[in-house]
Amino acid sequence: MAILNRIASAWNIFREHDTDPFKTVQSIGPSSTIREQVSRPRYSSERTIIASIYTRIAIDVSGVGIRHVNLDEQGRYSNDVPSHLDSCFNFEPNLDQGPRAFRQEIVTTVFDRGVAVIVPVDTSIDPSTGKTVDIYTLRVGIVKEWFPKHIRVEVYNENRGKREEIVIEKRFVGIVENPLYNVMNEQNSTLQRLIRKLNLLDAVDEASSSGKLDLIIQLPYVIKSEARRQAAEQRRKDVEFQLKGSQYGIAYTDGTEKITQLNRPAENNLLKQVEYLTNMLYSQLGITEEVMNGTADEKAMLNYINRTIEPLLDAITEAMQRAFLNSQSSVNKERIRYFRDPFKLVPLSDIAEIADKFSRNEILSSNEIRSFMGLPPSSDPKADKLINSNMPLPTEPQVS
Repeated sequence: MAILNRIASAWNIFREHDTDPFKTVQSIGPSSTIREQVSRPRYSSERTIIASIYTRIAIDVSGVGIRHVNLDEQGRYSNDVPSHLDSCFNFEPNLDQGPRAFRQEIVTTVFDRGVAVIVPVDTSIDPSTGKTVDIYTLRVGIVKEWFPKHIRVEVYNENRGKREEIVIEKRFVGIVENPLYNVMNEQNSTLQRLIRKLNLLDAVDEASSSGKLDLIIQLPYVIKSEARRQAAEQRRKDVEFQLKGSQYGIAYTDGTEKITQLNRPAENNLLKQVEYLTNMLYSQLGITEEVMNGTADEKAMLNYINRTIEPLLDAITEAMQRAFLNSQSSVNKERIRYFRDPFKLVPLSDIAEIADKFSRNEILSSNEIRSFMGLPPSSDPKADKLINSNMPLPTEPQVS
């Protein structure tokens, strides 16, 4: 019977496609070859330094989990709230993204636009009623226009399969402002100046490698009359024809003519300015070359986390807390918090010493330490207690 039930309820994803391959395509809505769900960065034509900085910081921020939690009477973390909002943070914020991709899009949009909007798309009731609202899906939007109490937001509509502009009240959406706005988004900020210099450097490189020879031919006579100009123009065309028609780009000239080549790289300080602005931007963002290539030590990473990652996480959680938790939730001590793994940067050789100090000082239990290491919890009841295993328990007889 178990085999018959399995055969009767079995499903193959290609079964419906085999019966009618065009039916599903025609009935699932409009299609596009570009992912309209994700906002596209607009950092000019520069795709090297700026893109790597955006991506590195966005990946590091998205690696920190965000949760809907309860606090105790002393304002400390007590437990997670089993809400739909917490499911958005940890399981599925929307139909197209996972939690980490959603957080990464928030940071990328904040860097690119200066402000990102976290829009609750599907809710239990209208948020304007003032009642407690359950949030089922979240999307990242782009601000198109500001009003005193409203904003016009461009956000993806999954029912129609395209991005649309809607007007929403500010108090119902999480408005995340870039804490590094003056460094990255201001018109004359360090990042914008670096982008302009990189574009100029690319233009110079493109001009120097465009295939032009940039030759100046000095003729043995003075060019003042019209006849001399026509003769000079004809001489120029002759040299062009020789170079173009030659297999190896060789031409001949008269012994009295002098040729000067100009297409050698001209000395300019663009590269030095780019290096100077890059180093300045790194210092202002709190990152180093070692952070970018993954060879930074613990102190450099701690500085990077404190100066760059945590301000962004604070901006994201505070924006969502202001918009998604009403006054009743605040009275119930509900908050939105981020939790960073403190052992992520600790080398394996130091884990044993740290675990011993935490358990000996009754800060963490054995099972809590095992969870940080990715190990399953122990079935020993003592593993869930805050005890110092190096000291005798009160119930045990002490040896004199």
